[in-house]
Amino acid sequence: MINYNLHLIEDIYNAEKIPMRDGYGNGILEAAKRDGEVVALVADLTDSLKLEAFKKEYPGRFWEMGIQEQNMMGVAAGMAASGKVPFVNSFACFNPGRNWEQLRVAVCLSRNNVKVIGGHSGFGNGVDGTNQQSFEDLAITRVIPNLVVVAPVDSEQARKATIAIAEYIGPVYMRITKPARPVVTSRITPFEIGKAQVMREGKDITLAACGAMVYEALEAAENLKDRVDVEVINVHTIKPMDVQTLVRSVKKTGRIITAEEHSIIGGLGGAVAEVLGEHMPVPMLRMGMKDRFGESGDPGDLLEKYGLSSEEMEKNILKMLD
Repeated sequence: MINYNLHLIEDIYNAEKIPMRDGYGNGILEAAKRDGEVVALVADLTDSLKLEAFKKEYPGRFWEMGIQEQNMMGVAAGMAASGKVPFVNSFACFNPGRNWEQLRVAVCLSRNNVKVIGGHSGFGNGVDGTNQQSFEDLAITRVIPNLVVVAPVDSEQARKATIAIAEYIGPVYMRITKPARPVVTSRITPFEIGKAQVMREGKDITLAACGAMVYEALEAAENLKDRVDVEVINVHTIKPMDVQTLVRSVKKTGRIITAEEHSIIGGLGGAVAEVLGEHMPVPMLRMGMKDRFGESGDPGDLLEKYGLSSEEMEKNILKMLD
């Protein structure tokens, strides 16, 4: 029997807000202490990806590659083939957005042990404009054979996920975002690649989310608790998908909403639709970016404008149950 209290802090409304990238910076330091083969490569974004401490602690295991993401991926593949565990770092719009071919051919085709970090995903680069925002990275990575795809929910889970992917043998893509977001998982919350977490039990509807949308899902469920019993699942691993947990949940609730800071085409919503289409078809609604690019603005304001707030989730839940 799962202890659901392990997954969630007591008061989500007053959760401490910490950038997910802070957890990544701490996680790669811990991974490097455990394994002397862990190295970091970055494309001119050391500060943005919180790698200053790693650079200071392990200067001989840190490479500033400049703005050449494609070359960086190829170098990492060679390092992995030589026994290193390279972490390749840049914004998600460039990594894997710009070096997808090198990821596919140099890394995944030979199953080289490279860890790809896509920072500032979704609306994370809000004020820098549309070309700096990535809503396609989950879709273009999960389609590549041999590649694990991870999207942690908060800073604490990003720390644990970083350690886990360092220990995993094989290529991994992990997306993180920039803004300070509520930390909803505790230090004792377990993390296992490929194992979704039921953050809140319910019987009326399933709300499956990833990344920053997990907090919005939990808030929506809490706000509706006197009217609707919502089951909230944190699908932190997009590939391999936890088929068992999803099917078990929708067998109970009979309907599902997915939520992601990503396009509804090919991301979490697409992956869940594929799973349930084969195993347990139920009424489904996908929340995310609807086949369009973003725009410049504050990340929080953009989440609300594009219908990714907890309030919008509440409306969709009630509409689906009506």
